[in-house]
Amino acid sequence: MDVFTGGVTCPAGFWAAAGRAGIKKDGDDLAVIWSEAPAEAAAVFTTNVIKAAPVVWSQRIAAKGRPVRAVVVNSGNANACTGETGLAHAIQMGEAVASALGVAADEVLVASTGVIGVLLPIDRVCAGIAATCAGLARGEAADLAAAHAIMTTDTVPKRAAAQVKLSDGTVVTVAGMAKGSGMIHPNMATMLAFLTTDARVDHNVLQTMLQESVADSYNMVSVDGDTSTNDCVFVLANGRAGGPEIRPGTKDAAAFFAALHAVNQSLAQQIARDGEGATKFLTVTVQGARTRAEARQLARAVVRSNLVKAAFFGEDANWGRIVAALGYAGVAFEPRHLGIAVASAGGRLVMMEHGEPVWFDEEAARQVLAARDIAILVTLGDGDASATAWGCDLSYEYVRINGQYRT
Repeated sequence: MDVFTGGVTCPAGFWAAAGRAGIKKDGDDLAVIWSEAPAEAAAVFTTNVIKAAPVVWSQRIAAKGRPVRAVVVNSGNANACTGETGLAHAIQMGEAVASALGVAADEVLVASTGVIGVLLPIDRVCAGIAATCAGLARGEAADLAAAHAIMTTDTVPKRAAAQVKLSDGTVVTVAGMAKGSGMIHPNMATMLAFLTTDARVDHNVLQTMLQESVADSYNMVSVDGDTSTNDCVFVLANGRAGGPEIRPGTKDAAAFFAALHAVNQSLAQQIARDGEGATKFLTVTVQGARTRAEARQLARAVVRSNLVKAAFFGEDANWGRIVAALGYAGVAFEPRHLGIAVASAGGRLVMMEHGEPVWFDEEAARQVLAARDIAILVTLGDGDASATAWGCDLSYEYVRINGQYRT
């Protein structure tokens, strides 16, 4: 599936805008996505026991299973651990969009990201939302502005899009934007993702597809092992492309899922690549596991290991740290079948084969590890299941960024 750079207004009938409420010191800190027509909505939320006010509010809306019309997002303030006042502010954000666009407040999903434990300057936020809604537009400029507005410690905006042709010839588009750089860990993280599509998709089908896709995209990313209070992924499907409705078990369903999943995986990889202070992008693939669940568990154990991350930052071919992470992953496997190899633009390095260490030249190892993009391949002999996880190294800069996050 080919993925191209495109934002939330690529599908027909979606508009977006960015604005400023003065939450962040500089730049836009508000984004609004609007659908011309009622859109079926699917959502996945953080697994953190402590959930931010916008998560609580949006979960209530999502639970109704009704169409929605808009999404509003603020950055710079998480509106988390803010009590009943915070929940009231989340509702007010939805009401501000509803008033500006002539829709109902429970047709507006709300999301926030930023510092925890600080009340929103809600009067400025609501005024900013009204101004932002007045600037809704379609096209590259609107897409890029919205993607910038949701950033916190991100260094680059994250967008992706894909298109597929359905059985009747209708071309449908899936597109999205995301933010995430730190507090990134499987089972969602400090990440937000907002996807739009002009396909006709039933709510329950869309929800099932989203959950399946998240399991092998955002839930396979780890930057630092922390899971946030605000994470959410929303997908809105307004049907503006026309064509047949996406139904389970059909070729159209398979084609649509491929596009949805390609966009989610692209956004997930962009998040890992932009990890706070990252100098390396790590792809960990486990092959030969008994089950897909076990393969996922093993791949995540490696990509989240701070010792593995530190070794790759230091460009040290210390493969024992990979072995150790696999061993404590909670998955039983036969060590005598274990193989480990590392590859990059600098070459390929086999470190272990059939459970035995393999001699390698240290200079060759340095060339492999000097690259920014590094692939780690773990092979087992227990089955035919596989999984891939993405992450980054752990650098001095990560400590600096998080040591000064509030200041």
